[in-house]
Amino acid sequence: MNIGILGTGMVGETLGTKLDSLGHRVKMGSRTANNEKAAVWVKKNGDNASLGTFADAAKFGEIIINCTKGEVSLSALKLAGEDNLKGKVIIDVSNPLDFSKGMPPTLTVSNTDSMGEQIQKNYPTAKVVKTFNTMSCLIMVNPRSLSGSHVIFQCGNDSGAKDKVRDLLKSFGWSDDEIFDLGDITASRGCEMVLPLWLRIMGALKSGAFNFNIVR
Repeated sequence: MNIGILGTGMVGETLGTKLDSLGHRVKMGSRTANNEKAAVWVKKNGDNASLGTFADAAKFGEIIINCTKGEVSLSALKLAGEDNLKGKVIIDVSNPLDFSKGMPPTLTVSNTDSMGEQIQKNYPTAKVVKTFNTMSCLIMVNPRSLSGSHVIFQCGNDSGAKDKVRDLLKSFGWSDDEIFDLGDITASRGCEMVLPLWLRIMGALKSGAFNFNIVR
């Protein structure tokens, strides 16, 4: 499958490397066609790895993964181009964190809105699925690095898109009963509001090597 990744940070690199190892063709996009971090990532990976602009990655991808910081996600998607996003699944990993007043951050949008919803609203023909955003990127791609069962949340308006994302998650090692569907894209509010708690727990543990589970 052709997958476009928007963003060259740790999350984009980790997801891109995992996808490349699974045999997908991955194009990492940034604001410039020759981004240095993206070029280093391509060099480390195989022939299926490539780089380009946000627009290049969005045009290339059958699925697009938004790994940009929440504060710039909408501007990055604007550069990706509306025509390149039409009808495509957008996996939104972003969190709208505001570090302007230091740590711990607040959220730039919450309660009655979310970044996932804003992306869906701005690109109504795209199929936005929120997932991955409530854990360390190392756990995203290797859930079995933690002992026992734990959950990954997903939400979105399109059931077919969520099924495609579920299949991708299962290829990463998530079991079917660990993929917890929260409903439509408005559930992004809850997913994103997990982050202030996650950051507090990380601070207390001095580690991001943890995740949440639903005990019934």
